[in-house]
Amino acid sequence: MKSRLLPLLALFTALSAVGAAIKIPAIVGSVAFDVFPALIAAALLGGGAGAIVGLLGHLLSALLAGFPLGPMHAFIAIEMAVLVWMFGRFFQNGKKTTGSILFILANSFIAPIPFIFLLNSAFYLGIVPSLIIGSFINTVIALVAIPRLSILVHQNRNNREVKL
Repeated sequence: MKSRLLPLLALFTALSAVGAAIKIPAIVGSVAFDVFPALIAAALLGGGAGAIVGLLGHLLSALLAGFPLGPMHAFIAIEMAVLVWMFGRFFQNGKKTTGSILFILANSFIAPIPFIFLLNSAFYLGIVPSLIIGSFINTVIALVAIPRLSILVHQNRNNREVKL
């Protein structure tokens, strides 16, 4: 990991911690504004960096809510990392709209599918509306912030080093 990337990861993770404290009303208290910094990191620093921030952001959000789903939050954090990585790949390939729509749909409808089997379908139906709202708002915030923050972070194409 490049030494200049680490402070940026720490910054985006800290922003994710702040967002994790702002909850979206849901049947589980871990739905929050924790993912928009991960989406920004994925767009500006790459999918891997965004995935790290997304994973840590969800764990922080779950921690602040008291881990209402117990160890299942580790699985959710991995799902979040994969979804943010996917968003970053699409975004960096110039497919911003596709990546955004896929992130919202996957986070809202596909990611909670395992809970149909682990808990029940009522939980799935109860969590989906909050996930739709949370995913949409987080994605819109990220899409508004990315062009404004891209001026601050430039990637040197020659040595793949992140520069401020």
